[in-house]
Amino acid sequence: MATESLQQAIGRQRQALAEMLTQPLADAAHAASVVWGDAAHLNDALEAAIHGLPYCKFMYALRPDGIQVSDNLMQNGRDAGDVGRDRSQRPYMREAVPISGFLLSQAYISMRVKRPSLTAIQLVRDDTGHVLGYIGADFDLRDLPLTRELADEPRNWRQIKGDPAIRGTVFHQSRSDSQMDLHIDTVLGVMEELILDHGVFHCKLHLSSSRLTLWLMDDPYRYRLLDIASLTRPDICLTFPRCNYPSAIPSKNEVCAHFREGSRCGAAVPGAALIPAERIRDILQAIKRLRFIDETFYLRSATLNIFNGMVALTFSCDGTHYLPWDEFLSKGDAFWVSGETSNNP
Repeated sequence: MATESLQQAIGRQRQALAEMLTQPLADAAHAASVVWGDAAHLNDALEAAIHGLPYCKFMYALRPDGIQVSDNLMQNGRDAGDVGRDRSQRPYMREAVPISGFLLSQAYISMRVKRPSLTAIQLVRDDTGHVLGYIGADFDLRDLPLTRELADEPRNWRQIKGDPAIRGTVFHQSRSDSQMDLHIDTVLGVMEELILDHGVFHCKLHLSSSRLTLWLMDDPYRYRLLDIASLTRPDICLTFPRCNYPSAIPSKNEVCAHFREGSRCGAAVPGAALIPAERIRDILQAIKRLRFIDETFYLRSATLNIFNGMVALTFSCDGTHYLPWDEFLSKGDAFWVSGETSNNP
């Protein structure tokens, strides 16, 4: 299920789109009602209307039962191939049209190009109010002139259930020492150094398979993979550029200074980290304890993002928790054993 903030962002985008389309489609419906039943003139009316909607891919007319009675009108021509097509089972025709006569469908995957699309439906009525049919206008989501604002990622605790097959056999398994388990203090020491002094802002510690994937502020678009051989060599830190922990938002002068010095690091910082530098070690030590706290319900992997301020924990039952770092630290070790046993995520 989408989060509340994501739902709100979608709602704002849909409202902006509906406001942009309502009047042009109402005008198109009026023009079509005058010539309804005359295919040639109906096509002409829709052709004129689509030029008022430059982002529309196709416009067409449908009978009340969903049978297409016009060509597909496009910005650069017409296509008669869909005349007589039954669109009654398409997603946009299975939604109830409001009394206003205008419907903006939910997004769906188009049949032709398999891309996220949506359709605006407008009722066509004659002078007496009798429904003649519909006008449909198809849009490719990537073409729409919306703000595309990013929704804020929520920081509330979220629990995601994993593979049912793994959950069903959890009581028939027990933890086996991985190579990372045998060298956990060295691994966590290297990990802390990389986060605090070398620009690692997001990392996932795979405790069972003994590897670490990480992302650097200096090169945020590519991940790096460190195996156990690398993680047990503290001198691996020499291969990473120095980068101050982003405890505060850099000033404009500080960013410019980084550019002058040939460093991309400062310019890549998207703001202050939500996790205080002095609490990184506490988080890593809590992760270590969860790995060894129980032989049946144990931690398989842990993810840390200093800008989200979030910790993600995947347990042996394949359930994953996403929660703020401070809430994570506030839970005693016993909570996770009892919580995993009772909730079995």
